[in-house]
Amino acid sequence: MSFRLGLRRAKSSSLGKAMAQELNSSAPATATATAATVTSTSTTKKSLWPSALRWIPTSTDHIISAEKRLLTLVKTPYTQELVDIGSGPPGSKVRWFRSASNESRFINTITFDSKQDSPTLVMVHGYAASQGFFFKNFDTLAKHFRVIAIDQLGWGASSRPDFTCTSTEETEAWFINSFEEWRKAKNLSNFVLLGHSFGGYIASKYALKHPEHVQHLILVGPAGFTSETEHKSERLTKFQATWKGAVLNHLWESNFTPMKVVRGLGPFGPNLVRKYTSARFGEGEGLAEQESALLTDYVYHTLAAKASGELCLKHIFSFGAFARSPLLQRSSEWKVPTTFIYGFQDWMDYKGAEAARKNMNVPCEIIRVPQAGHFVFLDNAKGFHSSVLHACRRFLSPGMANYPLEEGVISV
Repeated sequence: MSFRLGLRRAKSSSLGKAMAQELNSSAPATATATAATVTSTSTTKKSLWPSALRWIPTSTDHIISAEKRLLTLVKTPYTQELVDIGSGPPGSKVRWFRSASNESRFINTITFDSKQDSPTLVMVHGYAASQGFFFKNFDTLAKHFRVIAIDQLGWGASSRPDFTCTSTEETEAWFINSFEEWRKAKNLSNFVLLGHSFGGYIASKYALKHPEHVQHLILVGPAGFTSETEHKSERLTKFQATWKGAVLNHLWESNFTPMKVVRGLGPFGPNLVRKYTSARFGEGEGLAEQESALLTDYVYHTLAAKASGELCLKHIFSFGAFARSPLLQRSSEWKVPTTFIYGFQDWMDYKGAEAARKNMNVPCEIIRVPQAGHFVFLDNAKGFHSSVLHACRRFLSPGMANYPLEEGVISV
């Protein structure tokens, strides 16, 4: 217990120094990440208030600065850019989020150096996350792929337009169409698409609409395969009947998100985020002190920024994280070979993938990784890497005995 308390204090001290250095400056840090080239085609609006005087001490520039600090942990050179996706889908009168503005929107993109002719791997983060969550995976995967990681529109350092979607269909189209415009701007095709959690849901919906561009689909603890009517447990039904369940269900339907709590705490928000990251990412392999401090700093800025993509929640899922438009119901339409990856302790049930596989007419494999929960790529990075390489073995250079799974990782 004393060791854990000391570790938490050390983490808090490191984070405090990082936060203090940033809050004591009226402008965000300008140092670039190691070996990184940064390009940008937009300018961000500057606040008239210094960071130390703001109730919510963050901005897009702060997010990018925190991202650079986090990516100093990555040795592989990379390029960061804000990719212009225009003001809305071509030919449509509906702008992104029905914004009244004609200004262009941007997708924050990180591309890592790779060997010539390496297959392209596009990585899409989950809900309440950003591309920096994959920081422990970039070095290993960049040895085999041209790795590109993005912040989905409305998340991370990407543009955060006002959210005005009113239905599941509009919300899905928002994410799918913005990703497609990003793909066109990057001139990509024939790539491996990896999505985590909510990002797995969007990646699946994208592959259903644009299968011609996706070589292989990797879904890491994907959300959205099960529906409330078919898979709701008796325990959840009983809980919803209680006053606590009724309150939480009301908050869900009112689009009350955890990020609103972080913003409401203002300058006290970083401490709440520190407690969350210390508790959540202390599982599995855990994080080193510096990793924890830098990730906490990064997570705070991405969560505390303007609400945008987070407000999709009630339109995509009902209370209990059941999909309103379940992927299981469309599994017979699958056209892209798929690999599912789950941690043994993942709260997303892999049985939803097993049910979907029965209806698929394409190759499908389900891999489970020990000593890992929902964030399998952080909890057991080695097991995750071997799973990704195994899934893509037909695209990779011969060797490594066909990329076997790490000991303890199983295919079911």
